[in-house]
Amino acid sequence: MDLALVIEPEQLQPRLGDEHLLLVDLCSESSYRAGHLPGAVHVTPRELICGIPPAAGKLPAEGQLEALFSRLGLTPDTHVVVYDDEGGGWAGRMIWTLDVIGHTRYSYLNGGILAWRAAGLPLDTRPRAAPARQVSLHIDTAPVADIDYIMANLQDPAFAIWDARGGDEYRGEKVLALKGGHIPGAVHCEWTELMDHQRQLRIRADAKAYLAARGLTGDKRIVTHCQTHHRSGLTYLVGKTLGFDIRAYDGSWAEWGNHPDTPVET
Repeated sequence: MDLALVIEPEQLQPRLGDEHLLLVDLCSESSYRAGHLPGAVHVTPRELICGIPPAAGKLPAEGQLEALFSRLGLTPDTHVVVYDDEGGGWAGRMIWTLDVIGHTRYSYLNGGILAWRAAGLPLDTRPRAAPARQVSLHIDTAPVADIDYIMANLQDPAFAIWDARGGDEYRGEKVLALKGGHIPGAVHCEWTELMDHQRQLRIRADAKAYLAARGLTGDKRIVTHCQTHHRSGLTYLVGKTLGFDIRAYDGSWAEWGNHPDTPVET
């Protein structure tokens, strides 16, 4: 299927009903019930995380992922289109999860359900389920960063940490773990800065230049994180759209900030 990584509602609408297309709605449950793309299957955030404190946002166990993608009926030929109602956090997390299981046929609906509604395109309120099939997965750790990987690269000038949290979290004023602050040398660019708030939270058109001005460029190996790898789902996705060598730290600050041996700056 010849769909780009980022697609607009008008590009997707004529493809609805294609047998190889799987629409995954990552909106709130109330939004899904109120109206979703015709044929879209709902996935909840809890299906994408391990849920085990302190780092509840880490990648789920392989069995949990196999249950999710079996429910979705994923096949090697499936083209997955993901969207949400918040500007790309959970949708980006789903893209990262697909990368982790080695499934590269996917697209992000730019602006999500907000852009679809703004375009006046049809909605459905009936719950949908995909034809289930048993799926066996192989986990690819290449898109995943952990503490050891980050610690081993902190002094490398070709390495960058992209912190997608709020400024008060980055500065250590708002503390959501045993320690507050940020990973030494981390570049701060909050996830909402990558959204076009005048165009239904689409990815901003000047994202490449905006990030370059902050030192996040395509010649660096980048790791992005937030508190639980939800907000950094969007920043991972943006990095993918720009061709960055990017990984996500799924332990995020919930792990780093609660670990006794990790260095912190404020």
